[in-house]
Amino acid sequence: MWLRVAAAAAGAGAGAGAGGSRAASGAAAAQLRRRLEGELEGIRGAGTWKSERVIASPQGPHLRLAGGGDAGILNFCANNYLGLSSHPQVIRAAVRALEEFGAGLSSVRFICGTQSIHKELEEKIARFHQREDAILYASCFDANAGIFEALLTPEDAVLSDELNHASIIDGIRLCKANKYRYKHMDMQDLEAKLQDAQKHRLRLVATDGAFSMDGDIAPLQEICQLAQKYDALVFIDECHATGFLGPNGRGTDELLGVMDKVTIVNSTLGKALGGAAGGYTTGPKPLIDLLRQRSRPYLFSNSLPPAVVGCASKALDLLMESNAIAQSMAAKTQRFRSKMTAAGFTISGKDHPICPVMLGDARLAAVMAEDMLSRGIYVIGFSYPVVPKGKARIRAVGEPFLQDVELGFREVQRGSASPIQGVDSGPCRSKERKRGVS
Repeated sequence: MWLRVAAAAAGAGAGAGAGGSRAASGAAAAQLRRRLEGELEGIRGAGTWKSERVIASPQGPHLRLAGGGDAGILNFCANNYLGLSSHPQVIRAAVRALEEFGAGLSSVRFICGTQSIHKELEEKIARFHQREDAILYASCFDANAGIFEALLTPEDAVLSDELNHASIIDGIRLCKANKYRYKHMDMQDLEAKLQDAQKHRLRLVATDGAFSMDGDIAPLQEICQLAQKYDALVFIDECHATGFLGPNGRGTDELLGVMDKVTIVNSTLGKALGGAAGGYTTGPKPLIDLLRQRSRPYLFSNSLPPAVVGCASKALDLLMESNAIAQSMAAKTQRFRSKMTAAGFTISGKDHPICPVMLGDARLAAVMAEDMLSRGIYVIGFSYPVVPKGKARIRAVGEPFLQDVELGFREVQRGSASPIQGVDSGPCRSKERKRGVS
């Protein structure tokens, strides 16, 4: 029987091309291909096509692009806020974990996917955030996908900022709770929605702590006051705050003095904490215990690889040993934003290293990013669907090396006085004329 199966498989493989690729045949496949090609052409025509540049060097303040020669490109777009992805101690910790615990677990956590380092990291995360317990996920997208469905029922309500990250929005879509969306950081609108939601059993306000496309920080003091007034809980996503906001880098709840009023924190290991991968939820122990039983991304995804766990654990060690890293980042953020303003840009947000330069037009954002790359500065133009239509922008992120900021903005100022070829750069052309809107 096995010989017949092998022969049939060999015959089926005869239609594959020399490179091993195989194109599906039939009318349905042809129809699908035409539809997909039409959609892709529409994306190109709208100027929102997203290209992936290939990096041939480690993540850091300087990059070498594939085919680009020396590593002389200044990186102004990474979320490697503290520079820990290339920290020697973090790299050594990852290597040690790889050697001691292997490449991976080939299993979900409850089967045979939990090692001592996973439990140690969860305990360390809870201690860092001063919470009762924590649970690891493959990403914070998974953490956000897993919490709302497990926690909320049709008797409950969730109130979400309209500019929350896509992972929060998608996670809320998966749950059966009653859904309310309030205007971005608008406390009057949030209060009105909380009043409407009083008929529900449990009310959960969900917000990003820091908004990654806008560089602004949620008004957590006001949110927590409203939550207390209307007997609601507060959830925050701290992906763009953990490690560098607040006196000890614990995030926006520490920065704004409301750590005891925020019930649930979701965050990532893939940005400031080493930049590798992984996410987590931290909060009350009964909640974490429930997530281990009901959260589908946790139950049905492989455990984090030991090397990833090792580097994240070491990054947390460095932060908990001293607050010097977080403190220095605050000063560098202010200098970075002042340099952006001095270069002639109107930027949104406040007290965050993310500096969005609002341009509006998607093509202009893409072409401006290419022009900056030709000057040795790596930034990215963001457009729909990452940001709303008509609100394209260049998003610059301050790396922790001030000498590079100085050099980079000398180039920005050189480029700002000359038009970008092929585009009416309008408000981007001179230092005296502000770019975009705040």
